Amino acid sequence: MIAFQTKMLPVEPDVTAPDGSDVRVLLALPGGSMAHFTLRPGQTSTAVTHRTVSEIWYILSGQGEMWRRQGAQEEVTPLTAGICLTIPLGTRFQFRATGPEPLTAVGITMPPWPGNTEAMQVAGKW
Repeated sequence: MIAFQTKMLPVEPDVTAPDGSDVRVLLALPGGSMAHFTLRPGQTSTAVTHRTVSEIWYILSGQGEMWRRQGAQEEVTPLTAGICLTIPLGTRFQFRATGPEPLTAVGITMPPWPGNTEAMQVAGKW
């Protein structure tokens, strides 16, 4: 049996992600994990791809853009509160905060985030 967990969003980031965003680690179960991401106004993330995980992101606040490329499929998606998007395994992606406020999102990683060697830096759009 898996114990129930409850957690408040941490005030301070737990870590800086390999892409450069501030990360507040939330909770995990055997099938996935969840985190809160913040990118400061005017900041552009480092482009990465993941070795073993897929992600689903939900934008909470701010404005920005997300570049995704997998094989011949490539797009730039405008990011505002309420947008939800997927980052399938093997997708190269990069995001940036274009508005006056930080860009914030929650992301679900499936399977759970395995650690610092998961994200590999790649050539990006910006």
